[in-house]
Amino acid sequence: MTDTSRQDRVLIFDTTLRDGEQSPGATMTHAEKLEIAGLLDEMGVDIIEAGFPIASDGDFNAVSEIARLSKNSVICGLARAQFGDIDRCWEAVKHAAQPRIHTFIGTSPLHRAIPNLTMDEMAERIHETVTHARNLCDNVQWSPMDATRTELDYLYRVVEIAIKAGATTINIPDTVGYTAPRESADLIAKLLENVPGADEIIFATHCHNDLGMATANSLAAVEAGARQIECTINGLGERAGNTALEEVVMALKVRNDIMPFQTGIDSTKIMNISRRVASVSGFAVQFNKAIVGKNAFAHESGIHQDGMLKNAETFEIMRPEDVGLTETNIVMGKHSGRAALRSKLENLGFELGDNQLKDVFVRFKELADRKKEVYDDDLIALMRTATDSEADQIKLKSMHVICGTEGPNQARMVLDVNGEDHSTEQTGDGPVDAAFNCVKALVPHDARLQLYQVHAVTEGTDAQATVSVRMEEDGRIVTGQSADTDTVVASVRAYIHALNRLLVRREKGGTDKREVSYKDVS
Repeated sequence: MTDTSRQDRVLIFDTTLRDGEQSPGATMTHAEKLEIAGLLDEMGVDIIEAGFPIASDGDFNAVSEIARLSKNSVICGLARAQFGDIDRCWEAVKHAAQPRIHTFIGTSPLHRAIPNLTMDEMAERIHETVTHARNLCDNVQWSPMDATRTELDYLYRVVEIAIKAGATTINIPDTVGYTAPRESADLIAKLLENVPGADEIIFATHCHNDLGMATANSLAAVEAGARQIECTINGLGERAGNTALEEVVMALKVRNDIMPFQTGIDSTKIMNISRRVASVSGFAVQFNKAIVGKNAFAHESGIHQDGMLKNAETFEIMRPEDVGLTETNIVMGKHSGRAALRSKLENLGFELGDNQLKDVFVRFKELADRKKEVYDDDLIALMRTATDSEADQIKLKSMHVICGTEGPNQARMVLDVNGEDHSTEQTGDGPVDAAFNCVKALVPHDARLQLYQVHAVTEGTDAQATVSVRMEEDGRIVTGQSADTDTVVASVRAYIHALNRLLVRREKGGTDKREVSYKDVS
């Protein structure tokens, strides 16, 4: 690595498809993973961690195909410090133009206790497994998991071992999000100063957001000498998530005066991929999320509005177009045509084939007949519903609900289950409960509803409601989302969406029959 690249260049390592997908309920389909990988590659991400190949055949196949399809990015797979993991990882990434093996082991006292290894035994395993990985691949990354809670002298020792064994990148994970920015910078500086060979490799930082400091910790590490940031789109990840790609990229761009570092990211594609990841993962972006939230460029205060009209820089430190938003607003309504819809969806990051556009246009017209104006967020919610898999085993055919202050709330429903129509009528404590009881009567299951959340996509009494549900069955957690101007319809479709995802998870687990059973109560 040249001196110039060490001084100026920060590599972006995106782990949305690995760490991000480990968020409970965020499992993506094979096609969705390929789509997101393609967007990351096009965006200019330096390294894509495409998955954990040993975890399942599905993960292996996704990593393998992403490796074959990638055009620009290094494609990386994760492997534990075990020969079998590393071999499986190499089989998945070896067809990439630029493959990487990322192997790791927990080095803190808490993590050493899990495999019951002494310090010397763990050091030997690190030497053996990194050497094995390097014999397979020239590009090897090694991570001491829970590095920030590892004894400093031992961390120096194992990092030196990994470097001598052939690791070209050393990642320092703040696995539990405990570190503060000053500590993050200090740790990188000490490693560079005290580990032989540290100046010949790249140090990376992987920060979790448990205390809300992931992005700050990552940037502090860069200022101290780290030259790779591990991050995810929308900060997706386990527990409270990770450093958000959009945050570090825009922070480096906006504050280049005090952090004179460059990335290869095309920031105008940020909003596009943020929305797609939110859609396929089922994790909606909070309204006040930095950079990509709905309110990130919104101003309601009179003082702020007045300032914005006179000079946008008074209250905005970046331009909307810098992240891919457009200042042009094509008003969409019931008189809009297909060309306008295609143009608007392309501006929002959706590219549709002619047949898909035809189907979405029908849904758009149905929505426009019920709303005075269709906003951007309405279209995004519409696309989320429209892109549900056609191979779903359960589909809502029709529903009729009776509710009010008198008498029991009733729901009558017809579901298409594995290509056959089945109907039932149930009561419940409210219209949503009655409707959910219909689904449970037709498709018996033991999944527990963990979350039911409703919010309006846009303003007004004709606003679409977006409903999110989270369900758990035998440790499998899935989420479902849907949107409709009818809250009960949106609720049922979200519930069914989650059930369909649960069926996919069952198939991956190999413990259940391929097809869902049903109960005919018509």
